Amino acid sequence: MAALPYWRLSSFYLFYFALLGSTAPFLALYFDHLGFSSARIGELVAIPMLMRCVAPNIWGWLGDYTGRRLAIVRFGAICTLLSFSLIFVSKTYAWLAMVMALHAFFWHAVLPQFEVITLAHLKGQTSRYSQIRLWGSIGFIITVVALGRVFEWLSLDVYPVALVLIMAGIIVSSLWVPNAQPVQSERVAGEGFLRQLRSPGVLAFYGCVALMQMSHGPYYTFLTLHLERLGYSRGVIGMLWAVGVVAEVLMFLAMSKILARFSVRRVLLASFLLAALRWLLLGSFAEYLWVLLFAQVLHAATFGSFHASAIQFVQRSFGARQQGQGQALYAALAGTGGALGALYSGYSWNALGPTLTFSIASVAAFAAAVIIATRMQEDRP
Repeated sequence: MAALPYWRLSSFYLFYFALLGSTAPFLALYFDHLGFSSARIGELVAIPMLMRCVAPNIWGWLGDYTGRRLAIVRFGAICTLLSFSLIFVSKTYAWLAMVMALHAFFWHAVLPQFEVITLAHLKGQTSRYSQIRLWGSIGFIITVVALGRVFEWLSLDVYPVALVLIMAGIIVSSLWVPNAQPVQSERVAGEGFLRQLRSPGVLAFYGCVALMQMSHGPYYTFLTLHLERLGYSRGVIGMLWAVGVVAEVLMFLAMSKILARFSVRRVLLASFLLAALRWLLLGSFAEYLWVLLFAQVLHAATFGSFHASAIQFVQRSFGARQQGQGQALYAALAGTGGALGALYSGYSWNALGPTLTFSIASVAAFAAAVIIATRMQEDRP
């Protein structure tokens, strides 16, 4: 316990998810500020997610092959900053598409490898993962609230500068983290990645990861614009995003006890069902503040309990030599689903409207619940 570099690991999550807190609520708003249509916004938001389908697997294989995961994290963080800085050169659609793709290729190299380093430091104490990961949620909250206020006072033209400063924080925190390697397991270390992937329930799990992230497409791409057009101020919208992440933090604090009592399968099933409910509420009743607050509290399930239980499932399903690839595939399938969600919501937002767009998301989450209920085997908590 004493050897665990808690604050060093936590600081990295804080800055990494601060960057997510600056992109998820505000990236589409920035593109709207630049004058792009909803279809073009959906495409630009989808590009980093599409890169998430490819990049983590390349970097994951490299991390497993070389074992130099921390070097990959630091290299990826530096190249993310350098490539994103190209946004100051031009604001045309083609140039922005290139910037989104290039910086995302390096950004998505970082987290899967860092997850392996964190779990290696925990040395089997996977229940403590949530206590470290919650600092990512805190970083998200600080950023989304602060930027919501900043964009009420200043023009969205300062948005790229804010992102560059946060990316610099990721670089500094990565230099502070000590390295660690996953412990070799005799039971599965000799088994190939594809063989472990074919274990009962593993493929079903990964399919549901894609469906869950697809269901988040309208949320991450258009929620801010949706609420702004319903009359909410940017400061209030920032607070509403923060409410969801506060609920996520509380869930992370409770996850060690929840996973000690309930199986991963049951936690995932509950997460998918609550996601289906949440998207219906956001699509149909967001004009009612109390409904909106309740829907944001459900972020505790749609991200908090889902992510923590998913990380534990991946960690126990793959041997030490395949951990990087297992985490990378999780990121890649999440990226695939997220990209599909951003694309379909971009094309349907004006054609079908918010209600039907969020209803499609609800159907995707419910389909994942059905798959988990029928295809994943019950595990002992």
